[in-house]
Amino acid sequence: MVDVKGKWALITGAARGIGYLTAKMMAERGCNLILHGRTKEHCVKIQSEVQSLGVEAYSVAAELTNPDAVELMLKEIDEKGTQVDIVLNNAGMQIAYRTDYFKTPVSDYTESFMANTIAPAMICYHFLPKMIERGFGRIVNTTSGIRLEPEQAGYSASKAALDKITIDLGSKVNGTDVMINLTDPGWCRTDLGGSNAPNAPESAIPGIAVGAFVDDKKSGRYLNAPFFAGLTLEEAVAKAEKEFDSPYGK
Repeated sequence: MVDVKGKWALITGAARGIGYLTAKMMAERGCNLILHGRTKEHCVKIQSEVQSLGVEAYSVAAELTNPDAVELMLKEIDEKGTQVDIVLNNAGMQIAYRTDYFKTPVSDYTESFMANTIAPAMICYHFLPKMIERGFGRIVNTTSGIRLEPEQAGYSASKAALDKITIDLGSKVNGTDVMINLTDPGWCRTDLGGSNAPNAPESAIPGIAVGAFVDDKKSGRYLNAPFFAGLTLEEAVAKAEKEFDSPYGK
């Protein structure tokens, strides 16, 4: 299992919900953090809390529907000289639930793809080559299990596209110590999931971040957080490495 103490992780959507809990979990393991939110002010609370655990941390801001803002965020990280070892692309946007789905507006797709596909892809393309050059890295992209629901077409299609990008990139690094995998928190009571969701956000821990800790050189896997609910991190990592194989064949 990877020891993340002293490493640096970028967590998008760290100010609340699953991202907030993930940041706390990583800090408890000694991981230094770059905390992304729509504004830096949104991250004040979580930055203070993780720093109180003894790790280094700073905040960055970007509206993920704006590629220029994402580029500026990545430039700021580079200018600080931070070596990013782990990326947890947690942030996502759910536009709407369209009961009359035949009237789904084009904007549902364009906004969803900007936030849920293009922004995380930009982040992957920025950091993955640096990880390959150093010979170590972990990227975990957060997807969704939603299917057969045209009511949420923009959101689910954008996540399906992220799946494709992740698996295709994974084929290029599979068998190395640079690993890129998928996760899904399940339907949780967050701002995105809504108050009627069946699962508490805490149920996604530790599974949402298990891809940062696995150490078996396998990429492209769907490490669905509910599969690891109730386990310790050590148990979750062991389960992931034993039961989840890469999709690329032998």
